[in-house]
Amino acid sequence: MYDSTLPNGKKIILFDGVCNLCDSSVNFIIKHDKKDTFRFVSLQSDLGKKIITYLVIDNIKIDSIVLYDPGKGYYFKSQAILKIINVLGGWFLLFKIANILPKYILDLIYDYVALNRYKWFGKKESCILPNPEIRVKFLN
Repeated sequence: MYDSTLPNGKKIILFDGVCNLCDSSVNFIIKHDKKDTFRFVSLQSDLGKKIITYLVIDNIKIDSIVLYDPGKGYYFKSQAILKIINVLGGWFLLFKIANILPKYILDLIYDYVALNRYKWFGKKESCILPNPEIRVKFLN
């Protein structure tokens, strides 16, 4: 798998496709991605697994989100969320105040939510299929 097989100029968000919180977050990002910056891949999909293998990311680090910027780098946990917020811009930039906290504190909060996400928000039996209007934003 090479970066050239992915859409040019797009940032890839790998997400837990069976997590209700993650699904809601993806829909939120799609709604607010005015610059059409992001594409989405389920971690459970073949492509998601190929990207994780290609990036040589330890499975322990990928609880529910990875932001991959082909040719530039990747981010996970709280850093992925802060990078996504930065791209969305607007009033979401208010959340950048979280940068005053050390990364390990942000990741502890992230890990706590990730650990409890199925209990609090539920879990699907399988990944949902996006509707035709947004299907172009999902990679196979």
